[in-house]
Amino acid sequence: MNKSGILLCLLIFVGLSCVKERVDKLDERLETVIARASKSGSMKEFLLPSSTDFTSIPQEPKNPLSKAKVALGQMLFFETGLAQNPRLASNAGTYSCASCHVPSAGFRPGRIQGIGDGGVGTGFKGAGRRQYLSYPAEELDVQEVRALSVLNVAYVAKNTLWSGQFGAGYKNEGTEHAWTEENGAEVNFEGLQGLETQNIEGMDLHRLVVNKALMDELGYTPMFDAAFGDVPVEERYNKHTASFALSAYLRTLLTNEAPFQAWLRGDKSAMDRQTKEGAILFFSEAACANCHQGPGLSAVEFYALGVKDLHEHEDAHIFADKRNLGRGGFTENPEDLYKFKVPQLYNLQDSPFYFHGSSKTTLAEVVDYFNAGVSENPNVPNDKLSPAFRPLHLSDEEKASLLRFLEIGLRDPNLQRYVPESVLSGNCFPNNDALSKIELGCE
Repeated sequence: MNKSGILLCLLIFVGLSCVKERVDKLDERLETVIARASKSGSMKEFLLPSSTDFTSIPQEPKNPLSKAKVALGQMLFFETGLAQNPRLASNAGTYSCASCHVPSAGFRPGRIQGIGDGGVGTGFKGAGRRQYLSYPAEELDVQEVRALSVLNVAYVAKNTLWSGQFGAGYKNEGTEHAWTEENGAEVNFEGLQGLETQNIEGMDLHRLVVNKALMDELGYTPMFDAAFGDVPVEERYNKHTASFALSAYLRTLLTNEAPFQAWLRGDKSAMDRQTKEGAILFFSEAACANCHQGPGLSAVEFYALGVKDLHEHEDAHIFADKRNLGRGGFTENPEDLYKFKVPQLYNLQDSPFYFHGSSKTTLAEVVDYFNAGVSENPNVPNDKLSPAFRPLHLSDEEKASLLRFLEIGLRDPNLQRYVPESVLSGNCFPNNDALSKIELGCE
């Protein structure tokens, strides 16, 4: 090799060494800021377990996870055959839990607002679902606020919904005055965590039916027997056991294949340089981790951010609702007004609607909103805003890096692993109306 060739090799070697050194230092810095942001001082605090590691997944003591429960819950979540109590008989068997929690949309609605009973069609990621023309708007099963994702829900399962109204303990201790039938929270008196409690109430609210006769007809009786063999037969096939199965399944919906999770497990090549820079901002200057904590980057804490409400969308099927009062709409405590629970942040890129009112339609808008730190809702006075909501003063380059971490670093690309190939009824899912059958190609 001539001198010029040797020199070129040396330059390439030195260049690659410098690049590796810069990347290594970036990893070291990220490790440092994550440890500082954690309550325990360890990066492990943000690590999600395997979906089959039942001993490591948070759960309701009265509803321990089992393989049989998870398998049954998965089927019930997508089973349109449970839709036996619609407002119009013609809509029987046409919707499921997954009508509003669409896997390809990050287990959220694919549109601004979920529609169960009274909806028709599905479209791409559920974005094409709309009101069935013969259904009166007031009879639709719709969400008064945007449905939260059920990904990583195990980490906020003690109290659920934006207001945290479900669940007997934790943040709801001392709120017994609000556990009323009007609030839908009377079921809290059963003493369960929020996820199980919400799903018991949700069976009736979303017009789903589980009983022995229907389970015999659909073929689920053996699965109930396997999951709840310790429950007396006369109590085995109902909305309570269905809730326990659904909750068990939902607790296993973990985004443990996201690049950030791979990086936490030691694969330092799982995120590129810009994504790592965004992660550093997330855990340091941008202060996102002050509120978004733990493995799910979520929390059972409530903050007022002054975003717009869902009814302000002209195509929303609701009007002003007390759920827009947030935690205060449930507790009736003035100090809780306009405060909403901290949502988890994985797979945000999968559905283009954000906050309780679907008020932002891109993650870039979300980053801009937090960076500006200014309320947009005239109904939320400044004295009610969270002290943590303040201008961040991020540069355009920093915002781009933070956005990349949210879009790429926190996106699990394989949520399809949580979806069954079929349901026992043989129906189409997540929707089984005539239009959805055509769109899904399952006729």
